[in-house]
Amino acid sequence: MPARSKRAGRIAACTALVLSAGMLLAAPASADDTAPRRTAVEQPAPAIGALPSLSLPERPAHPAKKSAAAGVEGAAAAVVPAKPRLDVDGDGYSDTVYRGIDGVVYVSTSAAEHEYTINGDPYEQYKDLVAPGDLNGDGKPEILSLTATGTLSLHQGESENGVGYATWSGKGWAMYNKLVAAGDLTGDGRGDVLARKPSGELYLYATNGAVNSNPFRSGVKVGNGWGVYDQLVGANDVTGDGIGDLFARTPAGELYFYAGTGNAAKPFAGRVKVGNGWNGYNQIISVDDANGDGLGDIVARTTAGAVYYYESTGVGSFLTRSGGGTGWNVASLFVGAGGNPDFGKNEMLGLDTKGNLYWYYPTNTGLFAARQQVGKNWGGANITFASSLDYDGRAELMELYAGTLYNGDYTIGKGWGVYNSLVGPGDLSGDGKGDLLARTSGGTLYLYRGNGAGNGFASPVKVGGGWDAYNKLVGAGDYNGDGLADLLARSKGGTLYLYPGTGVASKPFKARLTIGGGWNTYKKLAAPGDINGDGKADLVGVDAKGDLYRYASTGTGKFGARARVGGGWATYVNLY
Repeated sequence: MPARSKRAGRIAACTALVLSAGMLLAAPASADDTAPRRTAVEQPAPAIGALPSLSLPERPAHPAKKSAAAGVEGAAAAVVPAKPRLDVDGDGYSDTVYRGIDGVVYVSTSAAEHEYTINGDPYEQYKDLVAPGDLNGDGKPEILSLTATGTLSLHQGESENGVGYATWSGKGWAMYNKLVAAGDLTGDGRGDVLARKPSGELYLYATNGAVNSNPFRSGVKVGNGWGVYDQLVGANDVTGDGIGDLFARTPAGELYFYAGTGNAAKPFAGRVKVGNGWNGYNQIISVDDANGDGLGDIVARTTAGAVYYYESTGVGSFLTRSGGGTGWNVASLFVGAGGNPDFGKNEMLGLDTKGNLYWYYPTNTGLFAARQQVGKNWGGANITFASSLDYDGRAELMELYAGTLYNGDYTIGKGWGVYNSLVGPGDLSGDGKGDLLARTSGGTLYLYRGNGAGNGFASPVKVGGGWDAYNKLVGAGDYNGDGLADLLARSKGGTLYLYPGTGVASKPFKARLTIGGGWNTYKKLAAPGDINGDGKADLVGVDAKGDLYRYASTGTGKFGARARVGGGWATYVNLY
């Protein structure tokens, strides 16, 4: 990972960790505030380790014209294969492009695996990458990059090593929580894009063939109620009619198939249930035609990092799954993944009793990689580990010292000593920029809108009073599946509540929802972001024995059954 220029100094001290850990409740001011400010620390980068293995299904040298669905009742015997959307090496098959835990984008083809360059700002981490296909007919796939603040850009394909600098950019795409390249939905031979709002409204953006100007026609609303799905997978052409098709999964694990119609006003026929149990996978990924029969297939990844191919029959169902490789937990973002993308935090800090800071990053398996020491002499420091306040997608190590708030080498300002809790759950105002919540000792909560650079905030917006009823406020992303940042609050009696985000600064939260009681069993609570690779924010707690437990989000505002991660965590004064 290249060194970051602009914030190098401040990041070294403040971000001291590539942390994305959960915004933890800041500790109250202590006598140690009279000590000198802590010195900067080197910011580590996650290590990807060995690249994953890919096991392709048997297939001919060139895509076949014959359907594997031949003999399946209701399936056509002959198909006209849709063009692959992400064929970077020109062999007629789509390739797998993903961003690793280390932040580097890679491509995996049938012959090799190597870095795949998305030309742009090298210090920006895109929130999502979308592959609509070859839009200008030059045989090279285009890539759409989406920033956290909602700028969508088109990068023209150059070679199997990557795509060029953006030739078009448009703003305003932050209103959507999911963008899906579903293949050709209008029958003109070009790949189109679907966009879903947090409210569940679905829009179709048909492409017009342009790559140096706006590539989309005006968005057309094509449906409501799509918020019931936690994964939308544009599978290209599954039925062999040349029209793009879609799979959709509910949080309960039900998978549905939507056949494309070719009609822009009504792009899908009625849904057909494929099966249950698909919530056993943390990501479902589109791979187009993997076996050469001309039908779009999908891949599903387990939490352990194994992937399985599901080869299409031509009618929306699948043949028996086959193994596709291992080690894919190293992928933090797949191009073509079905889940909502997350941004801002995927790490955790621990401050031990000796004042040492340790950094943990998740491996997308529900576990953390081995800790790394990133600082000394932090004992008694009043710190907060907030979700990213700029465009790099990394958490911010902030310190409140003698009433002045610092973000690394940036001095945010004076007067922050009136607050006894600072929390950075992510973007709460809908502009894609990370924000900060601050609570006074009297229980009044304020929202500080970030400026997107990590060095300042707008004037505070009063959220309301009565927040002193809680002894812990944490958050790092989305807990209820709508793609908006939320907040968790634990009462003094041990009840945990969810405050769903609205994306509106003047009223950032909906009415609270009860998650459950008994949470006082945990001496420490932290929100490290997504631990298990499904894009949903998770939660961890340490009990009196020092055991760490993981609570994986279901994407419905609830958590699954707790899972013990390990012991020995009593060595930490706090987790962030």
